[in-house]
Amino acid sequence: MSTEQAKAELIEEFGFFDNWMDRYQYIIDLGRELPPLPDEWKVAQYRIEGCQSNVWIHHQREGEVLHFDATSDAAIVAGLIAVVMRIYNDRSAEEILATPPDAFKQLGLEQHLSPTRNNGLHAMLAHIYQVAEREARG
Repeated sequence: MSTEQAKAELIEEFGFFDNWMDRYQYIIDLGRELPPLPDEWKVAQYRIEGCQSNVWIHHQREGEVLHFDATSDAAIVAGLIAVVMRIYNDRSAEEILATPPDAFKQLGLEQHLSPTRNNGLHAMLAHIYQVAEREARG
């Protein structure tokens, strides 16, 4: 599945919710499904600055794609991570860089996030793009 397909699927999923509170509950539920992050990855090296809650993202190259594992100690932020992972995980660096992070506006999430959560979302996206840029340069 391509990044565009992943974005389209999420937009369709979120389209079922008329109420933004239902969208919040849905992302909380997605966050609960995140696999646990090993304790050795919950260190300063993998912590994302710009997030009010603790967020850690670990990445590794697997063949031609980048795989990200992440978690947070805040339920809504963990849900945002799950959404970010659905769109960007297991993609090539080039595909990530070619995909603007516009899906979040289409999901109807950004306008209902607090400024700190919105900053956290953008900090996560910036980190993923920085990783992709480094990997693309080799």
